[in-house]
This record gives sequence, C-alpha cells and structure tokens, in this order.
Amino acid sequence: MSLSHTAAEYMLSDALLPDPGGSRAKGLRLELPSDRLLKFITVGLPLLLVSLAFAREFSAGSQISCFSPTNFTGKQSAYVDTACWDSLVHHGFDDEGHAVTKSLWALKVFPYSLLVVAVLMYMPYLLWRYAAAPALHSDLLFIIDELDKSYNRSVRLVQHMRKVQQASAEPERFWEEYERARRERYFEFPLLERYLTCKQHVHSLAFIYILRNLLLLLFLAATCLYLVFLHLNIFFQDEFSCSIKTGLLQAEPHIPSLIPCKLVFFSVFQLISLSVGSVYVLLIPVVIYNALQLCQWDKGLLSVYEMLPAFDLLSRKMLTCPVNDLNVILLFLRANISELTSFGRLNAVSALREATADKQDIDTVIDFMTLLAGLETTKPKH
Repeated sequence: MSLSHTAAEYMLSDALLPDPGGSRAKGLRLELPSDRLLKFITVGLPLLLVSLAFAREFSAGSQISCFSPTNFTGKQSAYVDTACWDSLVHHGFDDEGHAVTKSLWALKVFPYSLLVVAVLMYMPYLLWRYAAAPALHSDLLFIIDELDKSYNRSVRLVQHMRKVQQASAEPERFWEEYERARRERYFEFPLLERYLTCKQHVHSLAFIYILRNLLLLLFLAATCLYLVFLHLNIFFQDEFSCSIKTGLLQAEPHIPSLIPCKLVFFSVFQLISLSVGSVYVLLIPVVIYNALQLCQWDKGLLSVYEMLPAFDLLSRKMLTCPVNDLNVILLFLRANISELTSFGRLNAVSALREATADKQDIDTVIDFMTLLAGLETTKPKH
C-alpha cells in the first residue's frame, strides 16, 4: 500500500503547474494574427512602393520628356521640361474646336498620396493600441493567472482529499461528505467565473474592435475608389500638350503655342496603383471576417475549462449575445494559448475523459485526479 501511496503522491505533485519563470506581461500578444498581417500589408505595401517610386525618380532624373523645336538650345529644352512639369496641364480641343484644359496634378502628388494612405491605414491600429490594449492587457494577465491557479487549486484539493481519506476511520463517511460538498458547490472558485460573467455585460472592447475594423474597411474602400478615379481620369493619358507661352514668353513669336510632352514615369505609377488596388480589394473580405468573429462564441476554450470545479458558463447557458468584451477576451486568449499552461493539461484530461468507459462519473478535473490517485477504487459502490 505504501508503494501505491508514494506513486500517487508523485503523480499529484507532477500534475501541479510550475510557476512561470518570467513575466507574462512581456509575452502577451495584444493583436490577433490576422490583424497583425493586415497591419503589415496595408501600411507596409504603400510605403514600399512609394520608396521604389522615389528611388526611380532620383535615379532617372527628369520625370517628363518634351519634344522641343529643333532650333531650341539645350538650356531652352531644359526650361521647357521644367515649366511643363511644374504646370502639368494638358491643353486640347473638344469636339467643337473649343480650347479645353485638363490638370494632371494628381500624377504629381500620387506618391505623396500613398504616404497619406499609409498613415490612414495605421490610424485604426493606433486607436486599438491606446484605447483598448491597456485594458485588454490587464484582463488577459488576470484571467490567464486565475485559470492556471484554478487548475493548481484543483490538484491541491485532490492532494488534501487523499490525506483526509487516508486519515479517516470511516471511509463511507468521507465519501458522503465528498458527495455533499459537490452538491453544495464547496469546490467552487467563484472569482474567475463571476469576473468573466461581468465581462458579458461590458461592450467597450467589442465596440473599439468593431470600430477599428470599420475604419480600416472605410479607408480600404476610399483608397480603392481614389485609385479607380485616377485610372478613369488620368492614368490613361501618358502624353499631353503643354503651353509655355505665359509670362515673359507670351509675346515671343518663335515659340509654338503647344509642345507635346510624355510622362516617363507613367507606366511605373500605373503598376503601383494596380498593385495597391488589387491587394486592398483582396483584403476587404479579411477585414469583414475579422469583424464577424464577434458574432459567434469561441466555445472550444470554455468547454475545456469546464473541467474546473463549478466552472460552467456553457452548461448554465450564461453565454448570451456574443458581441461583448468576454468574446473579445476569448479571441485573444486563443491567440495567447502558449501563455496558458493549464489549457494543454485540461485538454488532455478532457480527451482522456472521452475515452474513459465510465465517463459519467467524471465531471471535473478533481474527479479525474481522484481516479488517477486511486481514490475512486476505494469508493463504496451503491
């Protein structure tokens, strides 16, 4: 008997979770993997393409090439290129022969507009970082710590039950007390469950998370519409007619009224706009999916933790409308599952419970630990 007692003591001592070696505060992820990927693409892509556009501009020199008359000197041709690039206005004629002008300034500011797009795409993440992340960080630290502590309390409770059972002179009296304790919920650890229940009635994190995704969706749609506008109005015109007969040159007879010019960087800007637009269109369903995650509960994690004594948010139908802070916390608990040491243990216990023949006798981790420690074999059969 002493050998079995010693084996049970070692088994129960090994079941306890070790204290975390370092601070959990530094290892917590306050962004979901999909949100982190969205931030990397939506902000990084325009910055990358703009840097390539600026690098080409600095390396290639002039971004415009005008066909000056043959009698112009080199300095005069350079002046024509500079003047046409500064004005960037197309002079033409309509169907009735009237002179019309069309500004192409959007091409000139296109790289800078992509910088504005990158800043706008970063705004939802700044909102989440400063408005929601501090509160979420505190919630996650408390809940993860309490979940692991609740598991350890269950194991220590089994250790104490085992000592009391060994010292008891009346085994049947011990099991009667045990059954009464289960009925009257003496094994309950109410702090964590009540804290999570209160989070069902708070909606600040859920509101900020939905607002963040709505802002990102709005900025993505606005950027796509802006690029469509550029393509329909400007990005099909790489050649234009420029007029330099202004100011002191207005009365010069040897200067032609219109000079044909060609935009050297036109194909590069077309490629950049198509790349950004196509990627952003593909990201719109991802943003919608992230927002719709709050429309259903992540019941997998809570169902595993129902192995803890009296932790029955699911079985008591306490989960109501999923758009609340508790569902947001569950999403981030899933993302920080590596910090939740007890989840792997309880998941294994839950799987073993499903494989056990008499699983109707196993409701909590305490029941399973008593079974492993050999206490259930001494329980009187009714």
